Amino acid sequence: MCPHSRYGMQQRQQSLLALIIVMVIAAIAVIATPGLRVPLGLDLQGGSQLTIQVKTTPEIKTITEREMEAVLKIIEGRINGLGVSEAVVQQAGSDKILVQLPGVKDPEQAEKVLGGTAQLEFRKQKPGTETQLPVFFASRSELKAKLDQARKGKDSSAIAKIEEDLQKNNQAIAELFESTNPPLSGKFLKDAQGTPTQSTAWEVAISFNQQGGDLFAQITKELAGTGRSIGIFLDNELISFPSVGAQFAATGITGGNAVITGNFTAQEASGLGIQLRGGALPVPVAIVENRTVGATLGKDSIQSSIYAGIGGLTLVLVFMVVYYRLPGALAAVALIIYALLSWAAFGLLQVTMTLPGIAGFVLSIGMAVDANVLIFERTREELQAGKTLYRSVESGFYRAFSSILDGNVTTWIACFFLFIFGSGLVKGFAVTLSIGVLVSMFTAVTCSRTFMFLAIGIPAFKKPEYFCPNLTPAKKVEAAR
Repeated sequence: MCPHSRYGMQQRQQSLLALIIVMVIAAIAVIATPGLRVPLGLDLQGGSQLTIQVKTTPEIKTITEREMEAVLKIIEGRINGLGVSEAVVQQAGSDKILVQLPGVKDPEQAEKVLGGTAQLEFRKQKPGTETQLPVFFASRSELKAKLDQARKGKDSSAIAKIEEDLQKNNQAIAELFESTNPPLSGKFLKDAQGTPTQSTAWEVAISFNQQGGDLFAQITKELAGTGRSIGIFLDNELISFPSVGAQFAATGITGGNAVITGNFTAQEASGLGIQLRGGALPVPVAIVENRTVGATLGKDSIQSSIYAGIGGLTLVLVFMVVYYRLPGALAAVALIIYALLSWAAFGLLQVTMTLPGIAGFVLSIGMAVDANVLIFERTREELQAGKTLYRSVESGFYRAFSSILDGNVTTWIACFFLFIFGSGLVKGFAVTLSIGVLVSMFTAVTCSRTFMFLAIGIPAFKKPEYFCPNLTPAKKVEAAR
């Protein structure tokens, strides 16, 4: 290689080294940030686990995926009210829902909150409250944003204060509306779903049965052109307040069909439709199992897993240094960087860490070591064939790259299908392993490569025996040129 090309290579390696240092500093900063700590799952932190059964009624004789989707949405909303940010809510079978609440020590409270049927109601806004409603609603949005931040920071005193303010705000909003007589509730609603408009916005189309359609027509007739809104309440919380145009003052909105507009995105419109369908379903649910997972089990599991991880990583690092000499020492540094980057990624993505998740993380360390072993063995083969040290290192990375890529891609594909078709703890294993595979690819190809090329640029380290012990004298001479 000509001097100019080698100088350009050194410049690129120095730039990559600077990038690696910046990433390591950023990873340490993420790990040290309290709000970005990796959340622990039920098996590590302890908490409550409930199994909820969705029951049929004379009107709904079969529980379909549509009903289950609506019930899941309602339960997730109620769990958010409990303040459990790392909760797991998933379908178990055709008519059961599994709820895991890490850190919840009062399962009776969780059962009380989750065991009821969602209540949907349409209410009329009181006269003279037109200017108050937007102010209260904007204030509620601000309080919810603050509550999310407080929960991320795990500030219990701030959470309690904001929840109290939010409860007062919801009560103030509810007092701006009056119930209809008879009440227009979710039991009259047949369907609700998000639909696109001619522009880029979305809306929510709703339909009532005959009795509900008549009540809806009467309410909209009374509110048409007044500037007052129809309050749509789910579990006594206002979720939307559409107004009625003056063109409906004579008859109201007839036919039992209407749309809720509000410049919704596709996701917002779909979510609101699910909320309305969930509130409309008179489907009873029952808690069939409620058990508490002790915190002692979680503590012991974490401690054992940490010991196993540190012990395994230490043995791997010692083996790499003893067997591969200088490349092994450089790989050890790359593995430490890998561990920092992976754990920071778990914190940024808020991956809930479980015992299978820790297993996936430890397994991905093995994948990272495997990539380095392939590179170093190829480098040794090139040195034994009589090539120069620089050419041997370069060829080692080039020849091993396809094998490393194939191994990582096939593992990632397996993780992808585990995540898609698995559930609960299996998904946690798939997520941590897939993130670890991606990071290990970066550290093996980029970090190890950068360290190796920088090392052979230092005269004190430019000795073939540091890279391949027991070279024959003739090959040592050729390799050192």
